[in-house]
Amino acid sequence: MKISRILIGMVFGFFLLHVHAAIEPLSFKNQEQENQYRRLLAEVRCLVCQNQSLAESNAGLAGDLRKIIYEEVQKNASDEEIVDFLVSRYGDFVLYRPPVKSSTYLLWYGPLALILVGVTVVVIMIRKRGKIEQNALSEEEQKEIKGLLDKAKASEGKES
Repeated sequence: MKISRILIGMVFGFFLLHVHAAIEPLSFKNQEQENQYRRLLAEVRCLVCQNQSLAESNAGLAGDLRKIIYEEVQKNASDEEIVDFLVSRYGDFVLYRPPVKSSTYLLWYGPLALILVGVTVVVIMIRKRGKIEQNALSEEEQKEIKGLLDKAKASEGKES
């Protein structure tokens, strides 16, 4: 009984510690710095979550990146300087809108290529289906085949 109470206490303590870690009280010199900080958090992708911005993510790495951005904002670094620093450290993938260059062509044009391939496959399938329907037997050919089958059945009946 005592062990179960200890385990329950540990579980609740873990959750409370996690909630406490998510709170980040930050102070800014002025409203412009706070706006810059929030704008950058919305533009930078969490590398762990991948589909969440730093503002939305609770991942540990996201917290580290928020801290880096906060420190750079406190040093009065420009948006461009902060973004360049993050890109140099983590690559273009850290940005929601990476620049168009040879290393990001697949990221920018890959979805379009997949759509074109899909449309091409659908068009080819539709054309093949049309050819199959065109190759259907005419009524005259169907009658001829039915007559041959009837003759075959009749000859089998005579042999039995």
